[in-house]
Amino acid sequence: MKKILLFFTIICVVIIASICNVGCANIIPPGGGPKDTIPPILINALPKDSATNVTANKIILTFNEYVEVKDAQQQVIVSPVPKHNPLIDYKLKNITVKLRDSLEPNTTYTINFGNAIRDINEGNIAKNFSYVFSTGNIIDNNNFTGKILLAETGKTDSTLIVMLYNNLSDTAVVKTNPRYYTRVDSKGKFTFQHLPKGTFNVFVVENGYDKKYNDSTKLFAFLNHQIKISDSTNQEILYAYHQVKKAEKQSTAASSVKTNKTTENNRLRFTTTLESGFQDLISNLQLEFNRKLKKIDSSKIELTDTSYKKIEGYTLHIDSTNTKISINYKWKEEKYFRLIIAKDAVADTNNISLLKSDTLKFVTKKESDYGSLSLRFINLDINKKPVLQFIQQDKIVETAALTKNEFSKKLMKPGEYELRILFDTNGNGVWDAGNYKQKLQPEIVQSIPKKITVKANWENEVTINL
Repeated sequence: MKKILLFFTIICVVIIASICNVGCANIIPPGGGPKDTIPPILINALPKDSATNVTANKIILTFNEYVEVKDAQQQVIVSPVPKHNPLIDYKLKNITVKLRDSLEPNTTYTINFGNAIRDINEGNIAKNFSYVFSTGNIIDNNNFTGKILLAETGKTDSTLIVMLYNNLSDTAVVKTNPRYYTRVDSKGKFTFQHLPKGTFNVFVVENGYDKKYNDSTKLFAFLNHQIKISDSTNQEILYAYHQVKKAEKQSTAASSVKTNKTTENNRLRFTTTLESGFQDLISNLQLEFNRKLKKIDSSKIELTDTSYKKIEGYTLHIDSTNTKISINYKWKEEKYFRLIIAKDAVADTNNISLLKSDTLKFVTKKESDYGSLSLRFINLDINKKPVLQFIQQDKIVETAALTKNEFSKKLMKPGEYELRILFDTNGNGVWDAGNYKQKLQPEIVQSIPKKITVKANWENEVTINL
C-alpha cells in the first residue's frame, strides 16, 4: 500500500512541475522570415503579351500579388504616342488599360509603365515593365539607343526625354507631338524598342505636358541628320543646351527704398574679397557695392604702402553691372598695403555716397600658401581649341586655353577642383549655345570624372586620360 501511495505521490509531483514549467516558459512568436524584395510578376495577360493581330482596346494584366499603379500620368508611356492618354485602373491583382484611340493597322504598340507598378504590401517596383502587342502579323523589333549630355557641363540630366518624329518638317517639333518618345536614365542613356523601320528626326526636350520645343529657355537638343531605323541602327550622342538663359528675377526691393540717407537699409555699402585681412596673390582686390554705381572718381580710391605713399602700376576696373570695382595689381608676397576710399569716391543712381571715408589695411599672402599644379593630358586633340575649366561649387573659377598636352601653374589656390574641357570652336574663350533655326550645334564640354586636390606648399602633378 505504501509503495502504491509513493508511486502516486511521484506522479503528482511530476505533473505539477510540468504545469509550472509550461506556465513560466517564455512565449516566442514565430519568425516572420526575410523581407519581401521581389517585384510583382506578370502571370497572365489578355490579350497575351507580344500577341499579334490584336483588335481589342482593353488590356487586362494579372500579377502574382496585389498591385497598385502610382503616378500613371507621369510614368506610363504608350508608343506610338496616342492623342488621348489611356484609362488605367487596378484592383487586387489586376491592372486594366483602356486605350481611347482607335488602333492603327499593322502597328506595334508598347506600353511602358516606368516605375508605376508596385506591390501593395512592400512597395516593390516592377521597374520599366512593358507590355507589347501588334495589330499586324509581326512585332517590330528594331531598337535605337544613345546618350544625352549637357553641352555646357558634359554632365547628364535624367529629366529629359528623347523624341522621334516621322514628320520630317523642320517645324514639326514646334507644332506637333512626336511619334515616339522615351525617358533618359541617370547615366544619360536612352533606348527605344519595338520600332518600325523608317526615317525619323531626333530631338530632346524637357519632360513636360507639352512635348514640343516652344521655349528657347528650356533644354533642347537635335541631330543635324535624320536617322534610318533598321535592325542595326547606329547609336547617337546628342548635346542639350539652353539657347537663351532664363533671366534672373529682378528684385523689386530697390524700387521701394526711400532716399533717406539716415536709413540703415538705404546706405551705400560695400564688401571686399579680402580674406581676414589677407590679399590673394593671384586675384584682383574687389569691392562689391550693394547698389549700382552712377559716379566713380578713381582719383579718390588710392592704393598706398604703410606710409601712405601711393603705389604705382595699379589700375581700377568697373564691371558691366556697375556694382564691382577691381583693383588690378601684380601682388608680391608678404607686402603690406592700405586702400584709401574717400567718402565721395562713388555714388549710386540716387546720388547717395558712402557714409564715411574708409581705409582698408591688408597684407598679401605667402607663396607657400599655394600649391603648384602640373597636368598632363593623354588623347587631347589640340586642333579642337581646348580650354581647361576649373570648377568649384558648380562655378567656373579659372580657365586656361591649352596649346599643348600640358598645363602648369606655379601658384594655385589649395582646394578640390572639378575639371572640364571646353572645345572652343569659335575661339572666343567661352561656351556658346546652339541654334536650331540655324542648324548650329552647341560647343561641347567634356567633363573629367575624377576631381583633383591641390595642396598648399606642394608640387601637385596629375595625369588625365581623356
